[in-house]
Amino acid sequence: MSDLAGLRVLVVEDEMMVSMLIEDMLQDLGCKVVGPASRLDEAIELANSVELDCAVLDVNLGGQPIFPLADLLRERGAPFAFATGYGDAGLREADRGSPVLQKPFREGDLARILGELLPRVG
Repeated sequence: MSDLAGLRVLVVEDEMMVSMLIEDMLQDLGCKVVGPASRLDEAIELANSVELDCAVLDVNLGGQPIFPLADLLRERGAPFAFATGYGDAGLREADRGSPVLQKPFREGDLARILGELLPRVG
């Protein structure tokens, strides 16, 4: 059984096919998918109402930056990783050094990032 089994992961992604792919990967890893959310307001509502261990956040949701949710999760001590095709270039200075999944990514990349987040799960 994977160390990731049972991990509750909030998925925030605005592209439906990418979101479905991430969900499938997480389920293959034994994780429980929270969401997914495709809009910032929906994601914040989930973060405020559902128990989660960590999150995978698309940096740009249809032109709207994900940073208000990143700030909320950081304030609560919930670890997260950004998913982006732009690497660190699309991040604010406050987010430099945060784990980044470079799109497109594979299941092994997702497992590695979640493994990095796992020690920080409260």
